[in-house]
Amino acid sequence: MEKLEPRFVYPNYLTEYRERIRLGEIIAGRELILELDKLIDEMDDPRYRYDTTEAYTRIAFMENLCLQSKKPFYMKPMKLLLWQKAFIEVMYSYKKWSDELGRYIKRFQDIMLLIARKNGKTTLMAADAHTDLRIGDGGQDIVCASNDDKQASLLWNEVDGMRKRIDPKGKWTHKNMSQIENLTNDTKIFKLSSKTQNKDGRNIDKTYFDESHDAEDDEIAAACQKSMSVKDEPMFINLTTEGFVNDGYLDNKLAYARKVLNDEIDDDTFLPWLYTQDSENEIWQDEKSWYKSNPSLGAIKKWSYLRGEVVKSKVDKSTRMHTLCKDFNIKQNNAQAWLMYEDYHYPTPVFDLEEFRGRIALGAVDLSATTDLSNAKILLMRPDDKTKYVYSHYWIPESKLTDSDDREAGAKYVEWAKAGILTIHEGNEIDISQIADWFYKLYKDYGIRLYMCGYDQRYAKTFLDRMDEYGFECQMINQNRHVMSSPMKLVEADLKSRLINYGQNAMDEWCLGNAAMEMDNLGNVMCVKVNNQASKRIDGAVTLIILYEVFRRCRSEFMLNVK
Repeated sequence: MEKLEPRFVYPNYLTEYRERIRLGEIIAGRELILELDKLIDEMDDPRYRYDTTEAYTRIAFMENLCLQSKKPFYMKPMKLLLWQKAFIEVMYSYKKWSDELGRYIKRFQDIMLLIARKNGKTTLMAADAHTDLRIGDGGQDIVCASNDDKQASLLWNEVDGMRKRIDPKGKWTHKNMSQIENLTNDTKIFKLSSKTQNKDGRNIDKTYFDESHDAEDDEIAAACQKSMSVKDEPMFINLTTEGFVNDGYLDNKLAYARKVLNDEIDDDTFLPWLYTQDSENEIWQDEKSWYKSNPSLGAIKKWSYLRGEVVKSKVDKSTRMHTLCKDFNIKQNNAQAWLMYEDYHYPTPVFDLEEFRGRIALGAVDLSATTDLSNAKILLMRPDDKTKYVYSHYWIPESKLTDSDDREAGAKYVEWAKAGILTIHEGNEIDISQIADWFYKLYKDYGIRLYMCGYDQRYAKTFLDRMDEYGFECQMINQNRHVMSSPMKLVEADLKSRLINYGQNAMDEWCLGNAAMEMDNLGNVMCVKVNNQASKRIDGAVTLIILYEVFRRCRSEFMLNVK
């Protein structure tokens, strides 16, 4: 196989990569530049050798015999970008002397590649694994790991695709449900996830831990690293984007990586290769800065896609959080406020329920424990009017009036009770059945008929029994991010469009201001308290989101009866 050499004016890809960054031909962030400078300085360190033989053999194999699977690159050999060549080169070229083995071994045993989505990291690592399968040392056990089995399968299946595209009849290689194997050298590649039983007791040479941001702890990583402890030259490769799990495995690993990067920890076996922005502001002000977290932009990742996400991010909170995290590797604090003040504080005409006499309504409740704050809402509409008119009432036990934490968070319970938007129950508990009585009173006083009422299953039995006595139909709305995500986004959109008139209810406004948006890696959102502060009551915001889910489910029938 022909040896692949970098351009003759540079001694290697690492040097070329750093020089082209210095010349401004390539844009990179501070953290990556810091690491590249350290690596180049260490070429002269007598503790190490920089031998590119294996790296260039691997690069040549990838660019000739790793055929890709996805359109528009299907059946085409990889054409590695300079950053990919430099990364592979560093992984395999740095050697350090081992007194125990009496020879030079690979220096880097723990590697972190932090890079934004859609930059080709999974395909690159699949090609690296395919190289091991074909021309690596025989007898290796290689694992494709991830927190989720589906994610682990992405890398594993990509390796298998490369395998069968050059060995379609399985003459030298074989795949079954559990592993990919080279029949001539006994190298095996299998997958591992949180669902895998018996994670320990394996004999692993190399681990690819894909999208580690999903892991809440180090269970998978620790199992793999322990399984590699007897190997002379183990490699643990952590390839990921930023994520939304707070204080999880990735947060701890990134903190460690940055201490190594800044020489606060001396660990010359750890390689932090971080594609990060230098600030959030530069994202909105300079498109060229996007290269810092997206080194494959324009070659693999589409400009049109990223520009579209940035445009949407300027008007939609959930899109902004997801884009900043997954496309720019900026960690998002799930405890930050959901809405800006002007999103929910705007002038609206105060309506009277008499205006809706005899109309149909949708209802929702957030039934907290009988010793806490509860809320009920109805949604009313008029013909040829897109505005949702929301009428609300709250309940709280008398014992909560002296809660100093609530007062410090802005609660004005006595004032709100005098305004008629809050009922204070004597003693320590709310009679939940009286919340059902409130819906009946609306019917008795105004003829407002309840078409459907949404509720969460917690604390609901007494409420449901009384609603059943009145003949009101109810539907359970589970409070999880899979159910609450869409209605929460709709509430945000309607508030920003000023299509919600909540009658200037001060408690509704307080709850909306206390609400934060928690997001998972798929972009699903859920309403939580700002900074997880118990005194930051969000019951009114949660009830509004439940109400919108009821509206989503019953929209067609409800709108037919809006007269």
